[in-house]
Amino acid sequence: MQIHHLIKHQSTRAGRRIGRGGKRGTYSGRGMKGQKARAGAKLRPAERELLKKIPKLRGYRFRSFQTKPAVINMHTLEKRFQTGDLVTPASLLRAGLIRRAGGCTPKVKILGRGDLSKKLIFKDVLFSHLVAERLK
Repeated sequence: MQIHHLIKHQSTRAGRRIGRGGKRGTYSGRGMKGQKARAGAKLRPAERELLKKIPKLRGYRFRSFQTKPAVINMHTLEKRFQTGDLVTPASLLRAGLIRRAGGCTPKVKILGRGDLSKKLIFKDVLFSHLVAERLK
């Protein structure tokens, strides 16, 4: 290979700068007024115009990454369990009162709606403040 076999891929010649005096006259081929006649004129792309028109979500939006416990009310336990039964997340899952979350048995929280007349044994469950006050 010799130097005259090489092909130039990019031109080294700069584009013509118009509007700098010379033989083109006062407007220099740009027309009279407007955005395209100005120095440094850049048109915004259409995608930017669309983005500017879309309403934006404002404010602080934090979604907790902690998993929330499955909730069960006391009147549901009253219907489904007998006196002396053990209430655990596994037994609630077997009874069909809760579902698996991501393939795991979720934590369970007992809420205070309804009354509980039966004596039940609770294990590995959380209680709301109202239920904790009633069970004391």
